[in-house]
Amino acid sequence: MTIAQDLKALNKNLQALGKTLDSLLKAVEKGEKPKAKPTQKVVAKKAPAKAKAAQPTATDKILKIIRGSKKGVDAPTLIKKTGFNQKKVRNILFRTYKQGKIKRIDKGIYTGA
Repeated sequence: MTIAQDLKALNKNLQALGKTLDSLLKAVEKGEKPKAKPTQKVVAKKAPAKAKAAQPTATDKILKIIRGSKKGVDAPTLIKKTGFNQKKVRNILFRTYKQGKIKRIDKGIYTGA
C-alpha cells in the first residue's frame, strides 16, 4: 500500500468511529441505554516491507568502473569518476586486490580479475 492509500483507509476508519461516537452521545442525551453494536477492531496496518533496491557500495562502484575498462584504470581516474577521496579509493583498491577481485597490470593500473 502507498501512503495515500493508508491515509484514505485511516480516514475511513476515523469517520466510522465518529459516527459511532455521535450515536452514543445522542443515546446518552436521551437517557437511553446505548445499544451494543458489534464493533470492528481498528487495527493499525503496518506497511508491507518493500524490497529495497540495494544501494551499491563504494567497493561495488569502483569494481564496476574497473571491470568496464579494457585497458585498466588508475587511482586518479577512479577518484574523478566516483568523487571519493584518495584514501578511500586506495583502501578499496588494496582490499579488493587482496581479495583477488582485481589485478595489477602495471604499476598503479588495475583491471578486473
